[in-house]
Amino acid sequence: MTVDPLLAWREEFPILSTCTYLISNSLGAMPRGVYDRLAEYADTWSTLGVRAWGTPYEDNPTWWELKRAVGDKIAPLMGAPAGSVIMQENASIANAILISALDFSDARRDKVVMSDQDFPSDVYSVSQMLPPHMRVEFVRSDDGITIDTQKLLDAIDERTRLVSLSHVLFRSAYIMPAAEIVAKAHAVGAQVLLNGYHSVGVIPVDVTALNVDFYVGGTLKWLCGGPGGVFLYVRPDLRPSLQPRMTGWFAHPRPFAFEVDNYEARDDVFRFANGTPAIPALYAVQPGVEIIAEVGIEAIRAKSIRQTALLLDLAQSAGYAVKSPMNAEERGGTVTINPPEAYAVSRALIAQEIVIDYREDAGIRAAPHFYTTDEEVHAVIDAISAILADGSWKPFSRDRAFVT
Repeated sequence: MTVDPLLAWREEFPILSTCTYLISNSLGAMPRGVYDRLAEYADTWSTLGVRAWGTPYEDNPTWWELKRAVGDKIAPLMGAPAGSVIMQENASIANAILISALDFSDARRDKVVMSDQDFPSDVYSVSQMLPPHMRVEFVRSDDGITIDTQKLLDAIDERTRLVSLSHVLFRSAYIMPAAEIVAKAHAVGAQVLLNGYHSVGVIPVDVTALNVDFYVGGTLKWLCGGPGGVFLYVRPDLRPSLQPRMTGWFAHPRPFAFEVDNYEARDDVFRFANGTPAIPALYAVQPGVEIIAEVGIEAIRAKSIRQTALLLDLAQSAGYAVKSPMNAEERGGTVTINPPEAYAVSRALIAQEIVIDYREDAGIRAAPHFYTTDEEVHAVIDAISAILADGSWKPFSRDRAFVT
């Protein structure tokens, strides 16, 4: 029997000893090292007080520099150069900062291309920041799983200013054809913003090779970094031409000059900073990022392909509909299974300490990660079958107005 070397990491994640954790597509398991990092934060605050900020923008990871220092740890996981990634508090803020920096004055370019499968918060935060003359054109899925590539590329035309899409769709884990999207957008003079929440940490990403203009992602899921850790990449050659209107004192080259009559933006990635950051989150995200870097994205992806294929095979053998791509090259780290009474079954699974989630118009999302055993993959399908057979889903067949 082949021993899976990645399972040696299980001891670093306390929750894995208490349940079957198959929800890293929503919230990655917390590394035990987070306890130490948050204690370090508390010790720093308690002993140094205000001195923990250090001298603004000196080249060491004082509190002033953490937004960039943590970004530099994430950059290699997405093929970005040092100094091109800065941390934000959430994707909506990152999107708003970016959209506020773009020039929409060319009346010939009045269109932003998005998809009806994008995460709603991205749609809200991008569309609501657009000037009144701009319009959003949604490319709609024909099957609720994929987006037709040709239909998408056809929507990107000379009237397009920006293409804003998920790199991996959150319901189905379909991997969008990012290289083709960027190539078509650039050919017609448009720019591309990709959301990588469901990609960085579980599939190989190389923003430099893609030549993508902007990339927003988070540590919440596959990077096991928890909430409050969002990263914004801006292609370095574009940075000088962008002037964010949503900004703050961290973006000013002389923050302690307190110049109310004179605003200018820094020349480096801090140009996309805003106000005072949430320092505890910047401590908490680091252990997960460091572990992912040590395990290696290629090893994670290889295991993910194998285990998601196993999930697909088991689900289909049991007769359950699957709403994720069959082709491994098009599939991210999640398999969406849609058995009968999927919502109620999902609640029954959680009651049995099999932690998954449910999404409307999709089904039950199961997401093995590098720390998942094959036995756990079998367990979720076996449990679905048992729940349907014995009727234990029935007490959960109630109101689902709010589904987590």
